Amino acid sequence: MESMLAVVIGGLYAAGMYLMVRRSIVKMIFGLALLGNAANLLIFTVGRLTRGRPPHVPADGVLSSLPVADPVPQALILTAIVIGFGVQAFALVLIKRVYQTVGSDDQDEMTTENKEQGESS
Repeated sequence: MESMLAVVIGGLYAAGMYLMVRRSIVKMIFGLALLGNAANLLIFTVGRLTRGRPPHVPADGVLSSLPVADPVPQALILTAIVIGFGVQAFALVLIKRVYQTVGSDDQDEMTTENKEQGESS
């Protein structure tokens, strides 16, 4: 199971990095989302996968010898999901505003627009 997740995580990181270096800002945001999901899966995998074991201590306080799920990676992933959603929402609003101002989502055209405006001033 872990080896399959390692391949999936590697694929997500590779696809995310590929999209991050593209010239389109929309593709860059998709790459950012893929990198966030890859990081969440990596944290989940490092936290040792245990199927059917709850991440808590029983009421009597006696720990069993069976493997239990670690609750810290799960809490980190939930926090990362919320933060990632906020970053993506902010980036989408920023992209919309940039597209309205410049008229393109190409990064090269944005820098060309800024240079031309600076020269004409």
